[in-house]
Amino acid sequence: MSESTSAPASGAGDEVLVQVEDGVAVITINRPRAKNAINGVVARAVAAALDELEERKDVSAYVLTGAGGTFCAGMDLKGFLTGDFPVVEGRGFGGIAEAPPKKPMVAAIEGYALAGGFELALSCDIIVASEEAKFGLPEPKRGLVAGAGGVMRLPQRIPYHIAMEIALTGDHFPASRLYEVGLVNYVTPAGEALATAVALAKKIAANAPLAVAATKRVIVESADWSLDEMFKKQGEIINPVFGSKDAMEGAAAFAEKRAPQWKGE
Repeated sequence: MSESTSAPASGAGDEVLVQVEDGVAVITINRPRAKNAINGVVARAVAAALDELEERKDVSAYVLTGAGGTFCAGMDLKGFLTGDFPVVEGRGFGGIAEAPPKKPMVAAIEGYALAGGFELALSCDIIVASEEAKFGLPEPKRGLVAGAGGVMRLPQRIPYHIAMEIALTGDHFPASRLYEVGLVNYVTPAGEALATAVALAKKIAANAPLAVAATKRVIVESADWSLDEMFKKQGEIINPVFGSKDAMEGAAAFAEKRAPQWKGE
């Protein structure tokens, strides 16, 4: 992995590239001739990259994208027919779907985000899409089910009836429609999704890393908390942040009218 140039993720050849700059790791699925369809090599490489990046103090946020003007067309069906399943134990489809990273991840989508590609986007925390992007869960048209989180996460993010339409018809839906229903954060001109996603991720990475990670964790986990336990459980996550060196640094930087220097401690 490189600080300023893209480098292959471990064990991926050049099918997954990782670039780290200004606290942001850009993970690129690099199979443009296959519309970035996910095979076992890609899934394992993404999982391995995240295992490493999650431990790095110089990385606070991620961007997930695809090369060649498309995000991801889902599972590599040709590989599926030969027994190549793009599932990693403990992380699921694509190395992400069952265990998204602890640090925030922004999806940068050009072209197609279909089937497993849409499910990878749903595994992210923020979605930036080109005006030409198309989303869909076409699995029923292939005798399959969107089992990598699609039929579970989609109705959590958008209204029930719209989720049903997307999941049951298998049709393609434009980014503009998913922006209207609150799934897509930003719609950009064609070709600008990645730049917008990186700028957004850098805004996140400029904040205190412990605070960012704790904030994401509370938002994700609190959906399952009862009213009686919610503040206790939140306290277990956020109290260490208030006692951190970064919390003291944030207060000092504010008082001294300077930019904070975060240590992740």
